This record gives sequence, structure tokens and C-alpha cells, in this order.
Amino acid sequence: MNTYITGATIKRLREEKVLTQTQLAEIIGVSSKAVSKWETAKGLPDITLIEPLSKALGVSVMELMSGDTVINKNVSSNILRSKFYVCPVCGNIIRTTGDAVISCCGITLPTLEAEEADEAHEIKIEKVEDEYFVTVKHEMTKTHFISFIAHLTSDKVHFVKFYPEGNAETRLQLRGKGYLYIYCNKHGLMQQRV
Repeated sequence: MNTYITGATIKRLREEKVLTQTQLAEIIGVSSKAVSKWETAKGLPDITLIEPLSKALGVSVMELMSGDTVINKNVSSNILRSKFYVCPVCGNIIRTTGDAVISCCGITLPTLEAEEADEAHEIKIEKVEDEYFVTVKHEMTKTHFISFIAHLTSDKVHFVKFYPEGNAETRLQLRGKGYLYIYCNKHGLMQQRV
């Protein structure tokens, strides 16, 4: 049987908050027997209790439902530690400065892992006046294209969205050491140190 929340998750989170079953039950307005049933997999919380339960346990609804709690160790919010997420349904692009649970169009999005840019996704950088002209040698069709380019340094982000059948090129002020990231809708996230 596939459950949307496991009893083990509820028990682990409750114990981490140093709450008894009775205390948790009082917070969300149910009986302690209900909490016991959830934790022993003899029952599931009603859908209307998901949000109050997540608040009582100190996690997001997504964390409660997935069973994975997120602890952002990037307390200084160093932009170079950014994570990228792209929705495969609508193409929404999300950037965070640390670990997160991101959902879009009803899907929990995985963190994209950047690979070094290869020959098929070559990034060319040419100095033009006080800026740099950045071009990605890549086809730009409706089915295969570069979705965005981002330049990240420790304190700045320059983000440019590309569209199919356009050109994968832009002008950027490349100041400071950092990374250029590109996202190919078929091959994923790639990076190049600058």
C-alpha cells in the first residue's frame, strides 16, 4: 500500500521536536490514539490535518509528505552554492542559495547537477567594449534549445532566459571569479568556470 505520509516520518519528526503523542495530538486537535495509529501504520491523517501537522512538527508540507527534511547548511547564502531546479511541465526555473524542497505543477523537482560544458554545448566568450558577448554554440529549435544562461559570483547573479528559435547569446558583465551555467532542455545543466 502506498501511503502519502509514513508513520515512521511522523514519529521521527515528533521525537525530534521532543513531543509526546498526547502533546502532538493536543496541538493539532486529535486524540492521542489517532497519532498512535498513524505512527504504527494502522491509519493515516486526514488530508485536512496535513498543514497543521506539518506546522506542529516544524517542517513544510512537502518535507512531511516526502519524508526528507531539508537543513540548509549554506547559512551565509553564498551565491556560488546556488542550486537550480527546472519544471519539466511548464519550464519554470527556480534558483536557491541552498538545499530546498521545490515543487511545481504537482511535481517535486530534483536539484540539477551541473556537468562541465562539452563540445556540443560550447560557451564562447568574446570581450566587446566593457562587456562580454557570450554565445552558446547550440541549435535553438522548439524541441531542443538552451533555456537560460546564468553568471554567478560570490555576491551577484546575472540571469538571462532564452527562448526556442531565438539565439543563445547575450552580453554580460563578467566581473569577479565565478561560473557560467547553461541549461539545455535535453542534456541538462552545464557549467564553465570564468
